[in-house]
Amino acid sequence: MQRIAMLGSGFIGRFYADSLQGYRSKDKIVSIYSRREESAKKFAQDYNVPHYTTNMEEAIANPDVTVVCISLPNNLHEEAVMLCCRHKKAVMTTKPLGRNAAEAKRMLEAVEKAGIFNGYLEDLVYTPKFLKAHESVKNGALGRILWAKSRETHPGPHSDWFWDLEQAGGGCILDLGCHCVEIARSYIGKDIKPVEVMCWADTQVKPIDAEDHAIGLVRYENGAIGQFEVSWTFRGGLDLRDEVMGTEGTIWINSFLRTGFEMFTTGKGADYVAEKAESNTGWLFPVGDELNELGYNHMFMDMFNALESGKAPKETFYDGYVVNAILDAAYRSAKSKQWEPVQLDIWRGKTGVTKDSHLTEYDAEHYLVKEEVTHYGAKKVILKNKKSGKISEKVLE
Repeated sequence: MQRIAMLGSGFIGRFYADSLQGYRSKDKIVSIYSRREESAKKFAQDYNVPHYTTNMEEAIANPDVTVVCISLPNNLHEEAVMLCCRHKKAVMTTKPLGRNAAEAKRMLEAVEKAGIFNGYLEDLVYTPKFLKAHESVKNGALGRILWAKSRETHPGPHSDWFWDLEQAGGGCILDLGCHCVEIARSYIGKDIKPVEVMCWADTQVKPIDAEDHAIGLVRYENGAIGQFEVSWTFRGGLDLRDEVMGTEGTIWINSFLRTGFEMFTTGKGADYVAEKAESNTGWLFPVGDELNELGYNHMFMDMFNALESGKAPKETFYDGYVVNAILDAAYRSAKSKQWEPVQLDIWRGKTGVTKDSHLTEYDAEHYLVKEEVTHYGAKKVILKNKKSGKISEKVLE
């Protein structure tokens, strides 16, 4: 059994609490910290937590606490992590790890120097659909991964601090792009180095200082491309979609908005539908098991199993640092309108990886470009002459 100090009593903290005290059951939140006493007290009442406080260090230092779960605004992550290091408490934090790579690097170095367990709570690489798709990719079903795209769009965050540039550190790129980048990076291979980023971003709708819409490309050392589409201006709910393309196959995933569960209601008796849903009348798209579909259950199972076995979880502070470095390059690119390098002071993956050969031998004189069966039943191949480069086609018997 793990005894948890929850830092943050808001929307994400409650999602975490529902999963932590529901899925594994044996774990217990024993202390809740919130900046507002009324929020801490209400959380303690709702989840039967014996201790609540508005003093962050008091919650972390509580002798009953074995692990700290951070669900605070981005500008408070570093303070919380440093207190966990001081008191030698295992720590896991919501995404993004930092407001930028410099913050993330300091946190990474601190937890490793302190020798404490660290987990990066990137829930969207723990969804059932992602886990199945990722297993297929690892098993080679798609061949060499060429391109991985992830999209997350919705009408905007729930809490005020997300909209404040100083507290959040950025807009939708940081808030949603961290999900998308880690999803694409996982498909391409987390040991493959991200090299450079091209990004467009703008503030199109919201009266804020940060960006509310962005599209980016991340080039990896092996030639693969990761793509993210993020927006706080999308109307219609929470749209989570991934596409992965390889030399031998393709995967399309619709994770949340249109999953096959559709319902019409006039609104009588209707209440909560799903995260970021904009209406509770008309045609709706409920989610059967939201905690599971968003990856929280599998995420915490991995985190606590790793903690109890003395191993690293699938997602650590190092992963959070790499994601922050990629997003920093995205912000620089959005300003410069050029490809910008990913600056990684710490890299633990492969180096010097080259682009795999795309040449497929057909015979001694030709490379194979394409083979197909036509609508009239003939088998045809498109070939390239190795010496002349001439393209030709050949109909096979």
